[in-house]
Amino acid sequence: MSMDRREFLKAAGLSAVAGLGAKGAFDLFMPGDVDASEHEGHSEHGEGHGGMAEAGPKVRLAMAIDVLQLKDHSKVDKIRAACDNAHNIPHWDSKDDEIKWIWEDEYEHVFPDSHNEYLADEVRELPFLLMCNHCDDPPCARVCPVEATFKRPDGIVAQDYHRCIGCRFCMAACPYGSRSFNWFDPRIPLKAEGRKLNPRFPTRMRGVVEKCNFCVERLAEGKKPACVEACPDVMIYGNLADPNSKIRKVLRERVSLRRKLELGTKPSVFYLV
Repeated sequence: MSMDRREFLKAAGLSAVAGLGAKGAFDLFMPGDVDASEHEGHSEHGEGHGGMAEAGPKVRLAMAIDVLQLKDHSKVDKIRAACDNAHNIPHWDSKDDEIKWIWEDEYEHVFPDSHNEYLADEVRELPFLLMCNHCDDPPCARVCPVEATFKRPDGIVAQDYHRCIGCRFCMAACPYGSRSFNWFDPRIPLKAEGRKLNPRFPTRMRGVVEKCNFCVERLAEGKKPACVEACPDVMIYGNLADPNSKIRKVLRERVSLRRKLELGTKPSVFYLV
């Protein structure tokens, strides 16, 4: 889905009509708060915010990933499989078409601007699991012309597939490469592989963007995110606003890294090293 200058300006103009008032198109890329409390009626795939959405500012959900545990690469495969199965994520042969919710990369690509020459070699050689960072100040939500991307009161950056028009502004705005576009019908590879679908999570359609949602559909049922359930020694999930939570405890005890802090997005994914 290519977009020339004329189409971009047209879409930017429509964004003002779509509830963004007199704010200019390029002002959307400037820092500012975007919260679901300002956008009543949104839903995660059309079923309501669910889970902890009513908790307000006393809740900021986050994830800590214990990289040292990933010496056992089978845990990487287990985590990715749990996410794929929970969310009916298709597998495409081409890297250009792949849908990424959780994926792995090397330290030098994850932290390209980190020049810590004293970092242990074993850490540099470990796989790093990447996902949506659920930023406290998400640029993706500011640029969406139809508010299909929004930040819930609990800090989760959610995606409404029914509202998404496939403009991919959010993909351009995300500095972490955490969003994927469905160029083709994602049901095709799911059927070809004969995979058993999870009936509790909808398959998407061609032409929409998707990403990790911190398993809001599971949180709504009182469950843990699928990745945490699969490997609780690697994936540590909790409330940053609660000083007594498990994630706050581990962040006090361990050294952690976050990606591209200099951008001011305040990511909610920490890497324990």
